[in-house]
Amino acid sequence: MDYMCFRALCCKGPPPPRPEYDIVCIGLTGSGKTTLLSQLCSESQDNIVPTTGFSIKVVPFPSAILNVKELGGAANIRKYWSRYYQGSQGVIFVLDSASSEEDLETARNELHSALQHPQLCTLPFLVLANHQDKPAARSLQEIKKYLELEPLARGKRWILQPTSLEDMESVKDSFTMLINLLDDRELEPVQI
Repeated sequence: MDYMCFRALCCKGPPPPRPEYDIVCIGLTGSGKTTLLSQLCSESQDNIVPTTGFSIKVVPFPSAILNVKELGGAANIRKYWSRYYQGSQGVIFVLDSASSEEDLETARNELHSALQHPQLCTLPFLVLANHQDKPAARSLQEIKKYLELEPLARGKRWILQPTSLEDMESVKDSFTMLINLLDDRELEPVQI
């Protein structure tokens, strides 16, 4: 019995490797993609500028590692988004929930276009309704209705979550929910 106890304590070996997932992160300029990802990676918040082109951040979680490819959200960059979709296993769409009606309409059109793309249409997706700490922030119900998520997401696995930099725990929880969708991709056909 002592030998078994010793073996259990001393000879466990390295922990099993965490799964890695390649994620594409999109959204309009000013939605908070760069800031949220920088905060998750414990990087400095000083001098954050809008992403031009793309950047890749490795975001470690206890259960998985996310390789997040963040694509710039400016109008002149959005037309190239589809060139960066290949190999993605999940989608994060960051929305400024306090933005103007015009920006919300643009965001809706971009989200619909992206999620109907052949390389993304079957992937789980997370919509982050960011800037919930602003007075003009819309509720999740308003966003769900405005973005027409119900018809868009029919038959897909998706999550809509409120976020803000003031509550990074909710951001981490949102990413954990996405990891759970990625882990269970063969087990559950739909999760809303």
